[in-house]
Formats: sequence, C-alpha cells, structure tokens
Amino acid sequence: MSVLVFDSGIGGLTVLREARVLMPDRQFIYVADDAAFPYGDWEETALLDHMTELFGRLIKTWKPEIIVIACNTASTLAIERLREVYPDEMFVGTVPAIKPAAERTRSGLVSVLATPGTVRRQYTRDLISDWASKCEVTLVGSVKLAQLAETYMRGGFVDEEAVLAEILPCFQEKDGKRTDIIVLACTHYPFLVNRMRKMAPWPVDWIDTSEAIARRAASLIEARALPETIKDDVAVFTGGKPDGLTAKLLRGFGLAV
Repeated sequence: MSVLVFDSGIGGLTVLREARVLMPDRQFIYVADDAAFPYGDWEETALLDHMTELFGRLIKTWKPEIIVIACNTASTLAIERLREVYPDEMFVGTVPAIKPAAERTRSGLVSVLATPGTVRRQYTRDLISDWASKCEVTLVGSVKLAQLAETYMRGGFVDEEAVLAEILPCFQEKDGKRTDIIVLACTHYPFLVNRMRKMAPWPVDWIDTSEAIARRAASLIEARALPETIKDDVAVFTGGKPDGLTAKLLRGFGLAV
C-alpha cells in the first residue's frame, strides 16, 4: 500500500519527512511537478485543468491508498475539483494554518507568508473570516521565496538579504504592538526557517503545518503490522530525470529516483 505525496517542487519533502515517522508501514511515492513549477505563475483555470489531467495519470499509474497534496497553492485551488473528478480517491490537502495562529497570538497581529496564488485565493480569505476575524491578518505574497528554498536545498547556499526582503513585509507594528506569529503557508518555506529567524527584525513564532498534515493523513488510513519487506520509496519528477544536486538531495531523503 502506498502514499502519494505531491508538490510542485521539493517543498513537500517537509511533509514526507513527518509522514514517514507516522506511517512506517507504507511505501511513499513523492511526485514533484517540476515541469510546471512555480505554480504561482500560472493562470488559475489553466493550472486547474493541468492538475486534473495530471492526477488522472498519477492515479492510474500508482494506485495510491491516499494522496497528500503537500502544496498550499495546489490545495486551495484544486482539491475540491479533484475530489469531484476522482471520488474514489482519498485526498488530504494543505491549507494555511490561520486558525492555530489566531488561537496563539498575543498581539493580535498575524502574518501569512505564502505564494501570490495562495494569497489571491478566496479560500484563504474565507479562512481568515472564519477563524481570525478578531485579528489583524497581513497577507504577504512572496514571489521569490519558494525558488530560494529550492536553490538552498539543492546547493546549500541562499542569499540571506534576498530572504530578508521577502519576509520583511510580514513584520508589522501598530499601536505599540508587533506581529508575533507568521504562518508559513508554503511547504517550501520551512527549509529556510532558520535563515528567517536569523534575519528577522524581532523574534516571532513561525507556524509550520507539515506535522499536522502528516497526522491527518495517518488518521485516515488503517495502521497495519510492518511487513517483512516494504517497497522502496521513490521520487517522480514530471520534468524528467532531476539534476545531480536534486538527485543527491532525494537520496538523502531515502528516495530512489
């Protein structure tokens, strides 16, 4: 039995890492739609059609027990359509952690750091209306941060000043209060969180939803005894064979390319 973890790039590896701990009895298929990366640059209708067609092929090929969409942009746009088109499949999506942020803030100033696509979604604004109406929520659509994370994970280097420029709009001050929580609403961003902490103008609580997503997926499938052998976890890239640095990264995550 397999779990398919999907992302537009390598950001979903943060979710894969947590899911493996909770579901050691499953094979994992990691799919990166790198041929279409970054999703934030797509027009919504075209991306929705692309994802619907792509998932049809993935389901036919891998026949997963459950599908985890480890991408906020993809989830907020497409998960309802995918559930309608493929009603026999079980999907777990990724949405900005606005509710826990609203519950934990002391200053009432919360920022959501996301891709421009996630910021534009009515889904995101509905989450704010439903769960954070008493907070002042700043939506920050970062154009470059996902790519900076991809570069960092492949090569181990990132321009810290570029990271600072992307996160700085999250830090708001009003009536003597400051932003105290930033929601990382893209699975790529946790890879850079240590650099974000280093460059931040003041300390904040950074909320990463990777573990919560993995827990949700694990709760939906039945645990079973560990088999004597489990098939190797694999990575599939829609753009073809990944470059050498990416292949090395994937091997470090225990994935066969």
